Amino acid sequence: MKLSKLLGGPVSSLILALSVPAMIAATPALAQTPKSATMVIGFGPGGGYDMWGRVVGRHIGKHMPGNPTVIIQNMPGAGSFVAASWIYNIGAKDGSVLGIIARDAVMGPLIGADGARFDPNKMSWLGTPVTETNVCFASNTADVKSVDDLTKKQLIIGDTGPGTGTRTYPLALTALLGMKFKIIAGFPSSSDVFLAIERGEVDGMCESLDSVSGKRPDWLKTGRVKLLFHGGAEPNPHLKDVPFVLDLTKDAQTRSEIKFLYAGQGIGRPFVAPPALPPEKLKMLRDAFMATMKDPEFVADAKNQKLDLEPEDGEHLEKLIKEIYATPKATVDKIGDLIKQ
Repeated sequence: MKLSKLLGGPVSSLILALSVPAMIAATPALAQTPKSATMVIGFGPGGGYDMWGRVVGRHIGKHMPGNPTVIIQNMPGAGSFVAASWIYNIGAKDGSVLGIIARDAVMGPLIGADGARFDPNKMSWLGTPVTETNVCFASNTADVKSVDDLTKKQLIIGDTGPGTGTRTYPLALTALLGMKFKIIAGFPSSSDVFLAIERGEVDGMCESLDSVSGKRPDWLKTGRVKLLFHGGAEPNPHLKDVPFVLDLTKDAQTRSEIKFLYAGQGIGRPFVAPPALPPEKLKMLRDAFMATMKDPEFVADAKNQKLDLEPEDGEHLEKLIKEIYATPKATVDKIGDLIKQ
């Protein structure tokens, strides 16, 4: 019997059964769409990174194929080195794993920091919702009232881990500019440090401006804390009356070292995914991230939490990180030695 006479019978069913999987396999962007995704946050609950991870996590699933449910997983430890290393070495490469890590964690592998088991040049960078300004501030009950006082009197500050500006900036500036910081370690998140400030256990902190204004908006308005100086890729136009860190020295070499120290501020609040993603998966995640940044519901959610939006895409972050890793070795070694203490 000819095959044509069997079409419509068992043979046609067999052909269909064999051809459908082949067609699905030929369209990898549509195949194996995750029903859920995991958002790994490199800090404990309550801090600025946690706020950003959760607000993005609430909306990004709408812009991913299949609209997966996004599950939040806090993975604190070593200033987000634990989370970054997990995402890099263990996270699934099917588009279902993404996360947020400390901007300064990028420096870890460059300076040979313990626990930084990832390569920023190979990590998949998705984007950041904001570029950052770091502020070092003191409680109004502290003896330190100005940046000049900071070179004469000790300021006790809280620290959330070795991969964060809460430790790296005061460590380096103590050596470079003679500032007198006393660092108290062991806080899981910036929220824990804020509570310690309110209890009088520490006197201040070096932290992102958006974290301070978002979680304690009354502090700046009422004078509960005093901004001593700020740092970033460039001066913040909204802080004209607050000294900019590069203006605290006229020595060209020191300025170059401080500029490298603060290079991570341009990275903002970086969202990442595992390395070596299939190109269509990386594009999907980057497109989903940037679509989220324009989502009216996300924008309203971020504003409701007093989070500013100045997004940059993954390609921008990738380029910036390559520039950071092209820094002269002498500068890298010096800053690395200072902040690995």
